[in-house]
Amino acid sequence: MSPTSRRRGLLAALGAGVAAAALVLGMTTGASAATLLSDDFEDGNSAGWTTNGGSWSVATDGSRVLRQSSTSSDARAIAGTASWTDYSVQARVKPIAFNGSNRFVAVLARVQSSTSYYYLALRSNNTVELKRLVGGSSTTLDTASVGVSAGTFHTLRLEVAGSRLRGYVNGTLLTEATDTRWASGRVGVATFYTTASFDDVLVSTVGSGEPTGEPTGEPTGEPTGEPTTGPTNPPQPNVADGWASVNAWGQNGTSGGAGGPTVTVTTASAFLSAIAQAGPRVIQVQGMLTLPGPMHDVTSDKTIVGLGSGSGLTGGGLNIGLPIDDDVTAPPANAVHNVIVRNLNFRGWPDDAINVQMFSHHVWIDHNTWTTGSDGGVDVKRGSSYVTISYNHADGTDKNMLLGHDDENAAQDTGRLKVSYHHNWFDATNQRNPRVRFGDQVHVYNNHYNDTGNYGVASTENAGVIVEGNSFVNVDDPFHLGEASSGPGRIVARANCFTNSGTGEAGGSVSAVPYAYTLLPCAQVQSTVTAQAGAGRI
Repeated sequence: MSPTSRRRGLLAALGAGVAAAALVLGMTTGASAATLLSDDFEDGNSAGWTTNGGSWSVATDGSRVLRQSSTSSDARAIAGTASWTDYSVQARVKPIAFNGSNRFVAVLARVQSSTSYYYLALRSNNTVELKRLVGGSSTTLDTASVGVSAGTFHTLRLEVAGSRLRGYVNGTLLTEATDTRWASGRVGVATFYTTASFDDVLVSTVGSGEPTGEPTGEPTGEPTGEPTTGPTNPPQPNVADGWASVNAWGQNGTSGGAGGPTVTVTTASAFLSAIAQAGPRVIQVQGMLTLPGPMHDVTSDKTIVGLGSGSGLTGGGLNIGLPIDDDVTAPPANAVHNVIVRNLNFRGWPDDAINVQMFSHHVWIDHNTWTTGSDGGVDVKRGSSYVTISYNHADGTDKNMLLGHDDENAAQDTGRLKVSYHHNWFDATNQRNPRVRFGDQVHVYNNHYNDTGNYGVASTENAGVIVEGNSFVNVDDPFHLGEASSGPGRIVARANCFTNSGTGEAGGSVSAVPYAYTLLPCAQVQSTVTAQAGAGRI
């Protein structure tokens, strides 16, 4: 920032006697942002700031900074006017010393009082949290992992626009939520049992937060769960990623039938015999096979892959899981696991095209196409977890992807149903893209939705769903909380693109996923997914 642009305001010419002039009291119109406040403290004072708690002064830390030097309590410094609505507040923040564990430094927005505001907190436990404080009681709206070092400056930016809240660290969007508690308010900086320096505070106007065809952010971050443009251990081609790659329940990743014999089947009877065999096996499907209905069991350690672009199954579906047993409420030792289904066309199924149930785990469903069928394209239920559903093309299907089958099934499903949905093409589908009950850390990213009939994603029964980097075109209801008689879940939505579409309903917080992944900017999702999703593309 140039010296002439610092600490400026409409009243600045009146001199230090009215130093509150650092606050611009009006907003400009037009596309460009207007500066509401800019302060680098080089004038040697903190006039215009009101402090609460702590010990505040202007000090030198390379340049002049606003220093909070007490570690014995929480402390705030507040500026601005209560009428400010849509803006971003940014500051360079240097935590110096943390007194205890899980302490923080923060920037504040829409401040109502010293105990009520939104804030973006950089914590000593290497997390950043987007939070709401009401009367001194805090609620976490979103959280992410990020490296935090005492003695190092970090740039925090909190953006509030309409009901959309976004938190950035060092220019990277890491947290995002929707909340309607306050529409306007002042700005501030804060510490919690931490000494810190604050510098280069900048408050600028932003738009109202209405979605457009442009991305709402391009998040990147640490490989512990935040998206990156080049993760430390990126997934390799033809290797399961997402939840199917996680080491859990005695299975490290998903390899399917690797290590076993490869067989090519050209008849339904040969196919059904092969999927029922014990032990690892790669089963290559040649041509469209007509199965007897409705469902056929697949055993553990299988890869089922279609040859070319015209192979697949019609007349029946695949069941990946043990028989239903409501009395089983923990993963049994003999749960079906390590199954891959790729490059198949599914048509005319009388029940589900693929059903995953009864604590089945480490399942990868990739590059398939669904067209006509009776019920679900891919349903995952009854405690099943560590599933990745990727690069599939759902072409005009109705009940597309169900995750959790019943509101009364909490005993089997709570804390499970961990599924990644990415780079799928939901092409004029109607609903359940997916519909989620109970599942937590469900990850829906980089999918393309067009001409959706009913809704895109529904989070119900306290499910936790991350919806990020998706493209929505002609979708009235991209995502929402609750569905029919099911109670609401939680959705963290960020970095999505909306074209001729609704805004979506989000709320609550969801923990970051534990695996590395690369997030494509949502503006590139439509062209990428429509070119790569479905059978015949690998």
